[in-house]
Amino acid sequence: MFSRKRKARILFGVSDILLAVLGFFAAYQTRSLLRLEHLFYITDDRQALVLGFSAFAWVGIGLWLDIYERIDAAHPRVILRDTARQCAWAGLCLVVFQYFLRLDLSRFFLGFFVTYTWALLLLFRLTVGRLAGAIRREFAGPHYVMIVGTEDRARRLGEALERSVDYGIRLHGFLSDQPRAAGGKIVLRNEYRVWPISELPALLRQHIVDEVIFAVAADRLIELEEYFLLCDEEGVRTRVPVDFFPHVNSTVTLERFGTTPLLTFSAVPYDEVRLWMKRVVDILLGAAGLAVLAPFMALIAVTIRLTSPGPAIFRQVRCGLNGRRFLFYKFRSMCQDAEALKGTLAHLNTRRTAFKIPDDPRLTPVGRFLRKFSIDEWPQLWNVLRGDMSLVGPRPAVPDEVEQYQRWQRRRLRMRPGLTCLWAVCGRDAVDFETWMKMDMQYIDNWSLALDWKILLQTIPRVLTGRGAN
Repeated sequence: MFSRKRKARILFGVSDILLAVLGFFAAYQTRSLLRLEHLFYITDDRQALVLGFSAFAWVGIGLWLDIYERIDAAHPRVILRDTARQCAWAGLCLVVFQYFLRLDLSRFFLGFFVTYTWALLLLFRLTVGRLAGAIRREFAGPHYVMIVGTEDRARRLGEALERSVDYGIRLHGFLSDQPRAAGGKIVLRNEYRVWPISELPALLRQHIVDEVIFAVAADRLIELEEYFLLCDEEGVRTRVPVDFFPHVNSTVTLERFGTTPLLTFSAVPYDEVRLWMKRVVDILLGAAGLAVLAPFMALIAVTIRLTSPGPAIFRQVRCGLNGRRFLFYKFRSMCQDAEALKGTLAHLNTRRTAFKIPDDPRLTPVGRFLRKFSIDEWPQLWNVLRGDMSLVGPRPAVPDEVEQYQRWQRRRLRMRPGLTCLWAVCGRDAVDFETWMKMDMQYIDNWSLALDWKILLQTIPRVLTGRGAN
């Protein structure tokens, strides 16, 4: 959720290049429209030369002045100062460059170029923080944080989190490792409850908690290791605003929130750029899929209504990202009272946690066909478009199943659920529950955009042939 310096430098560098190119062509058009004494024109090869040098100059000056290290957390006055310095130095370099190569560029053009680029960079840098917050709110919803600790360090961090409400961050409350402080309240801008640290397992089950920050003294961290391990097993991201290294197996990164250095421990994918790209693919393919399949879906809905009593669409509450509940859609493949019959058929269940019956007697003839070729899953493209699900990810579980999960199995909730997954391409219903859970962990631990595409491509023949489906 906070800045990742290496990726931030890359993104800001790329944005500088793109905005400098835009400034170049805006300045070129402006100078061309001016009715001055000398006709202005730059050949294609000189345009490429000037653009290439400008990209190098703006990014090089930005790195030299350490501008990319503080853009995302800087005060507007600092952004204004840094942008002006960067453009002034880059403009000077461009003047010297064109002088030695005798490019004879118009002074008006150079002035417009530097001015336009400065204005574009300034506008982008002043709005990029809120834009990132809007994207996070759109794609992931509010990000709920709990703080372990009640002393000054924890309170200062809580105040910083309160100021980040526009970025989608919500402070849920505090956890105390001291019995005497538990049960009270901490008043900052808002009032927050203080829970005893021993209630953390229950809080993770009963509330939406996206991450926990341990803002306690270094000598107390080793005593809290069991809670780090708890979060690690459940896939809850943890952070420590000190240079201490607890013994957990998550990916560890050093980040910075304002002026506070943080060690981040994440047992699930957290690269926001790649996760954002995954979401873009979901939206594009989900929308395309709905558009193409809409006529067929209407025909299937009519067929279901004509062949068995009850609605065409089955709706059910499922658990999504970090346990968030959402309404899950699929074509009804069972009789209307299938949920009511579940108790009477429990003795036929072949899985310990999930409910699965081979040749389920509740299936309708049409539903059996829909299940075999996964056609009943098509309405979930709407869930994908809404952001409840992804095209690829662990299958969404019903709340009753989640309540029965072992602690290590709950980590699968920390990835947005999907239409297909490793389980679907490695046996589907032939895979036992324990192996299914391990495959989800394997997917989470090895996730990449390439792996998503691989699973999607492997899913197509599985679906077309109906292999592994019951």
